[in-house]
Amino acid sequence: MSYADQVFVSMCRDILENGTSTEGERVRPHWEDGTSAYTIKKFGVVNRYDLSKEFPAITLRKTAIKTATEEILWIWQRKSNNIHELNSTIWDEWADESGSIGKAYGYQLGVKHSYPEGMMDQVDRVIYDLKNNPFSRRILTNLYVHADLHEMNLYPCAYSMTFNVTQKKGEDKLTLNAVLNQRSQDVLTANNWNVCQYAVLMHMLAQVCDMNVGELVHVIADAHIYDRHVALVEELITRKQYPAPKFWLNPEIKDFYQFRVDDIRITDYETGPQISHIPVAI
Repeated sequence: MSYADQVFVSMCRDILENGTSTEGERVRPHWEDGTSAYTIKKFGVVNRYDLSKEFPAITLRKTAIKTATEEILWIWQRKSNNIHELNSTIWDEWADESGSIGKAYGYQLGVKHSYPEGMMDQVDRVIYDLKNNPFSRRILTNLYVHADLHEMNLYPCAYSMTFNVTQKKGEDKLTLNAVLNQRSQDVLTANNWNVCQYAVLMHMLAQVCDMNVGELVHVIADAHIYDRHVALVEELITRKQYPAPKFWLNPEIKDFYQFRVDDIRITDYETGPQISHIPVAI
């Protein structure tokens, strides 16, 4: 069965059984009808996925992996902050009349800085260091720039990636590992979406840097289930689990900026039924 299913079910049960409720507190999120959106939450959830063993997609319901990949390329490759350059509607709630989400996500990754090696943005710096200084403990990105928070329509949730390279015994290639730091996560709507898209990103970076892919460690400061999601989650985690799907990445691509959504392929992905009409807190 999918390891990602086991992680997801365990996390959800822990939140529901041992989490704390925000009911009655002064909370920012609200439902479309104006009602406060309360949660049951756990602090400091840490999940680990060995990407060398299987692709971490849950099978309890289908994760739209290609759509998630398109979003991560929008942020990391196109470094865009405009929804008109994204082929989905997931960011529409936070865009202004011009389509901008402000100085958030892709904008921050695209800001160039001066280094001895020249002008580079955060993504180019990561790729440069992975290729030229792979054992550095300073290879990371950060989207949570305090000076620009007032110009972001939504503060970054998944805000930092820290990369760490290891040399496994008996292997010629180095292994790429990473920690994804997330300040807050709506577990039902976003957990596996984020896990899958950053797993795809790691596969891409490992390939263009001639490395094997290793562990993705997902750290969530506030992992929560919204009050109107509880019954949906309780049903979801009782479903039948299937084997993890197979993941394919076009081996011909050696330049990160050449990847397209069609360069990934997900096969043998058997899942439970999709959950429709999930209420989203804003």
